Amino acid sequence: MIDKIFPETLKILSDLIKFQTTSGDSNLKLIEYCEKKLNKVGAKSFKTFNNSGSQANLFSTIEGENSNQGIILSGHTDVVPALSDEWASDPYIAKEKDNKVYGRGTCDMKGFIACTLAVAPLFASKKLKKSIHFSYTFDEETGCLGAPLVLADLKKRNIEFLGCIIGEPTNMKPITAHKGYNEYITYFTGLSGHASNPESGISAIEYAIRYSNKLLELREELKKRKSSKSIFSPSYSTLQIGKISGGLGANVIADQCSIEWEVRPINNEDGNFVTEKIDAFASNILLPEMQKNNQKANIKKKIIGEVVGFDKKENSDAVNLVCNLTGDNSRSSMSFGTEAGLFQNSGISTVICGPGSIEQAHTVDEFITYDQLKKCLRMLISLKEKMIN
Repeated sequence: MIDKIFPETLKILSDLIKFQTTSGDSNLKLIEYCEKKLNKVGAKSFKTFNNSGSQANLFSTIEGENSNQGIILSGHTDVVPALSDEWASDPYIAKEKDNKVYGRGTCDMKGFIACTLAVAPLFASKKLKKSIHFSYTFDEETGCLGAPLVLADLKKRNIEFLGCIIGEPTNMKPITAHKGYNEYITYFTGLSGHASNPESGISAIEYAIRYSNKLLELREELKKRKSSKSIFSPSYSTLQIGKISGGLGANVIADQCSIEWEVRPINNEDGNFVTEKIDAFASNILLPEMQKNNQKANIKKKIIGEVVGFDKKENSDAVNLVCNLTGDNSRSSMSFGTEAGLFQNSGISTVICGPGSIEQAHTVDEFITYDQLKKCLRMLISLKEKMIN
């Protein structure tokens, strides 16, 4: 069975990679491609859109005898940017070499989507006792912006589910928990002036540095708040400053600066701790100093996304299902974020298990191995057998 489906999986993966669905860009052509494939085998589909209509989530169902009991196969369609001049080959053209497929999104996570589309005809070929659902979302990489829309729509439709398998790259190992993910950009507006007279302006960069130093202090505080019962590595909430932008040159007082930073909390309390401390520091200390010379000076923190963590459940139907399908009972946790917590908070038993390694995600010359794709296909074929027995 695998030998028959695998070539089609590679063809679909090659097609998916050609769609340049970088986060924030339109994914409509990819969604249309997936919808046509699923509708062709009899699936019923609906879409939810962002405000501008440029991005969509697709939710498709191959109905079983009990339409209110089914399994969701979920993946995000967006990918992180790829700079072509850094890659050994075009990142948006699949390249097969040494039993690997290279291309942006191969493991994170178009490989999983390709597997689900390749197996869809098998689900449709037999009368299922329970439904199979395909959920493909937009902008997971930038704050999980798409998933809440489809979950809200499902709630309105009053559909119940047995579980959800999110196919993030885990080397086909079942993952039962992960930290939250909070991403922010803080903007500083100062007052431009000539560098020969520092008092004539307000350096947005200098205030951004002080803000950054406070974040680093909070990072050390988070380490002290770690729990001996933590299942994560590292065992505490982390904070990281990823990018600082601002200024025109050494001889000009910078009137603009921005900081991009993130927190990966092990619990909501740590996320709230950072928010309360940094917001108080900005509004009570930094901003009053800035506005002494210019009332228009400002500090604005933009929330890119605050993604809830995925909590380990002692008895999870979805985890038990995947362990049974794969024969792997390792049940690990991880530190990177996914949409799992959103599905879980919607009352859906959830597990993360998909092909590829997180070590390849977001990297130059990203790839997925043939072996990982085949393991995923075996899991999905085993799921089909469970759905008809």
